[in-house]
Amino acid sequence: MTSLAGKTILMSGGSRGIGLAIALRAARDGANIAILAKTDQPHPKLEGTVHTAAEQIRAAGGNALPIVGDVRNDNDITAAVLTVQGEFGGIDVVVNNASAIDLSRSLDLDAKKYDLMQDINVRGTFMLSRTAIPMLKDAENPHILTLAPPLNLSPKWLGAHTGYTLAKYGMTMVTLGMAAEFAADGIAGNTLWPRTTIATAAVQFSLGGDRMMKASRTPEIYADAAYEVITKPSREYTGQTLVVEDVLEAAGVTDFSGYAAVPGTPDEALFPDIFLD
Repeated sequence: MTSLAGKTILMSGGSRGIGLAIALRAARDGANIAILAKTDQPHPKLEGTVHTAAEQIRAAGGNALPIVGDVRNDNDITAAVLTVQGEFGGIDVVVNNASAIDLSRSLDLDAKKYDLMQDINVRGTFMLSRTAIPMLKDAENPHILTLAPPLNLSPKWLGAHTGYTLAKYGMTMVTLGMAAEFAADGIAGNTLWPRTTIATAAVQFSLGGDRMMKASRTPEIYADAAYEVITKPSREYTGQTLVVEDVLEAAGVTDFSGYAAVPGTPDEALFPDIFLD
């Protein structure tokens, strides 16, 4: 499959950043995109709501369904899946984009933040994917795509921020588990992670501010790689922990300079993302 025209994507989060970039890339094909997000009203520090994201999706050529809800709430998830089914007739792709981040060391990590990361990242990925499985079984080329890293058991990453590492690796394990469990149904499950930091609010506020933003790539590189993944044959392209740049290189992209947040920044000046050696 080389197009997402007429396909339906259900995404957690997506009001801004990487999720919105993935949605806009799919919208260019004329895809149907449902966004389940909490951002009903503008945030004082973060731009974008589920409604402004829907406006951008429509402007890019897609059909948008903004759904105000919390991926931590099972009723919200069930309602979202049923709403998408009623609006578009089914679900072809689930994108687990919603994620919380706190890089605190174990002794400094607030218990509520630990629970938040587990609830959004791991449980949210599991529940949203699981709830959509019956719809995915009926899809022609069903995919679950989760924005999570490879399972790197190096002490460097296991010990850096144990709470966050657990939450991100949990997302990966959920996805790989479902890829194996539902392989016979033709449902693909893959994760995707970048080599460099991506210019998002998470990088701005949790990793390094303006300096880090300038040494990052734009969300569009993630979006282009995600597009490559979810247009692949689901029965053949599954169970992988993929790296953004590797996916694009396999698709024939050799020049990433256009993705630099600051045009002209050489690759060697970009900041490497976490979890990749």
